[in-house]
Amino acid sequence: MVKVSFNSAFSQKDVKKDAETLISEEDKDAEAALPVRGQSRAWCWCMCLGLGLMLSGMVVAGAYLYRYYILEEGQVFVCGVNYREEDLTMAHLEKVDVDLPIPLRQLEERIRVLERQQVALIHVPVPDFEEGDPADIVHDFQRMLTAYLDLNLNRCYVIALNTSIVMPPRDFLELLVNVKSGTYLPQSYLVHEDMVVTERLEHVDQLGYFIHNLCRGKDTFKLQRRDRILGMQKREVLNCHKIRHFENKFVVETEICEM
Repeated sequence: MVKVSFNSAFSQKDVKKDAETLISEEDKDAEAALPVRGQSRAWCWCMCLGLGLMLSGMVVAGAYLYRYYILEEGQVFVCGVNYREEDLTMAHLEKVDVDLPIPLRQLEERIRVLERQQVALIHVPVPDFEEGDPADIVHDFQRMLTAYLDLNLNRCYVIALNTSIVMPPRDFLELLVNVKSGTYLPQSYLVHEDMVVTERLEHVDQLGYFIHNLCRGKDTFKLQRRDRILGMQKREVLNCHKIRHFENKFVVETEICEM
């Protein structure tokens, strides 16, 4: 009978070799896994950064669209009004002939009414006559302010909104729609208002978006109505300019004077 036996020493050596091989392979697998985990983390950070940039871009784009499409909404009207200039007409009639018909003058404007923002934007082109400068005008009913930009002088003038002259945006819009449809044909008169420059304004950014947008980068001054300044006489005024405009059923001649 043949007895078969295994050498325990050799078997232990083989087991040790197999264990060392497994450990070394596990170490290699762990070392190989480290770069993969690092790459995955970097990829996650890149994705987060990209999403953040996309969201910030959407916010900026939304603000841009809100400002330039929602705030600037509203139909543009190009309207004209015929009016009598009573002072000049009476002087003319006294010199010529009382039987002559009273001549009418016409004033045209480009108007946009933003009813949601309670703002009226008016552009007065170069008039056909000498009595008046071209101008851009903002009537802001939320801020209760009016701003005139004299396009000849490139200067801005700001004063408290006169609600006895300027129609509320909704009523003004209704008037413009009626004029456009032909249900109301304006033929009106001239109203005078005298303004005096009182001081320079430095921070136009505090006057609201629309007035800031109109007067940004321009010399801006505060106005006061002449009849509210005690002791103000017409002979004390040195330099005056006129802007003729309408935001009601009549034409207003705003005379702005500097002392």
